Amino acid sequence: MKFDKSVEAFKEAQRYIPGGVNSPVRAFGQVGGTPPFIKKGKGAWLYDIDGNKYLDYVQSWGPLIFGHADKEITEAIIEAAKLGSSFGAPTEAETQLARMILSIYAHPGLEKIRFVSSGTEAVMSAIRLARGYTGRPDIIKFTGCYHGHSDSLLVKAGSGATTFGNPSSPGVPEDLIKHTLLARYNDIESVKACFESSPHTIACVIIEPIAGNMGLVPAKKEFMRALADLCAAHGTLLIFDEVMSGFRASLQGALPYYDVKPDIVTFGKVIGGGMPVGAFAASRQIMSHLSPEGPIYQAGTLSGNPVAMAAGLAMLSKIVATKNLYTKLESRARQLMAGFEEIGHRRGIPIVTNVRGSMFGFFFHDGAVEDYETALESDTKLFARFHQGMLKQGIYLACSQFEAGFICEPMTKKLIDRTLEAADSVLGAL
Repeated sequence: MKFDKSVEAFKEAQRYIPGGVNSPVRAFGQVGGTPPFIKKGKGAWLYDIDGNKYLDYVQSWGPLIFGHADKEITEAIIEAAKLGSSFGAPTEAETQLARMILSIYAHPGLEKIRFVSSGTEAVMSAIRLARGYTGRPDIIKFTGCYHGHSDSLLVKAGSGATTFGNPSSPGVPEDLIKHTLLARYNDIESVKACFESSPHTIACVIIEPIAGNMGLVPAKKEFMRALADLCAAHGTLLIFDEVMSGFRASLQGALPYYDVKPDIVTFGKVIGGGMPVGAFAASRQIMSHLSPEGPIYQAGTLSGNPVAMAAGLAMLSKIVATKNLYTKLESRARQLMAGFEEIGHRRGIPIVTNVRGSMFGFFFHDGAVEDYETALESDTKLFARFHQGMLKQGIYLACSQFEAGFICEPMTKKLIDRTLEAADSVLGAL
């Protein structure tokens, strides 16, 4: 493969855009090399400006369940755009999509929803709502769970579970971060320690129930049950961040995997067919505290814009209409990960994998990965070399060890087999 045009395009981008990218992971800093500059996508495939073709396991970081440029979703976007891209005023499509999401998710505690324009906005707004509703200032998050780049959530782990976090980015005030407590994923004792240190000030616990930002690391059922019990005992709201897992892990996201009912759920781009959109949902009682019904302010000029709403309606309608969709997607994900494990075993390279619905993840690690700390023990240098080799074979994987991968509906058993042949060849060479 040649990447000459992408190399030049990257140099040009760096003249005008910090790092040459508008989201840091795209710079390929963790895997090396030059990021291919994409010209178009179709179905399971990406095409770059050098004419290279890639089987895409990123799918815009998750939302493209039916692949790139799906016919029905694209047509819905075009027809909506013909009528106007944004009004800053109510449309019927907002109500239609709200009703559809709430009816599909089938969670009795989710009765109202508000749209925003990104997953970061959804989580930021959900936390403000939790703080305003409870009248408490503090939150608990878990190391390794990413919830967007708002100030309260850009925190790295301290020296212990009850240690208040330190900002993991300049520009985040220490005074703000003192309200964010850190716990260890899948470790209920660390959560108990946080509650013991601040028993009356914790507004909410936010968690990715199926973490996709330290690689794919699902929460354990017993951990989630204990977490919900702790929240209930302390009058603390439990927030499920389903920006990544919503409508990806299953039709109802993470809910079928756990006997737990969150108080607030956040959603991301998947509910807009890949368009910039997010949302947060909760009970009528909690949501009634939002402006204009209540005193907690939250707003967005492009929230619920008609193009994103049309794309979301087309996406969710197609999801509902596609028979055995999630069974098929999970089957392909399991085929891929089982193949990776078999190749690793045969090649003498330890690989541990996880699958949840259409989401998958793998680590070059010789033991179970259950939290961020064990994820960090994986061989990231080997991952980088593997990523580079797979890219040259026409396989586009997430450009970080700490990101989940995604199966889209157009991916066939034959394409998975093709991927496994490439992986065998690359690992054999390594």
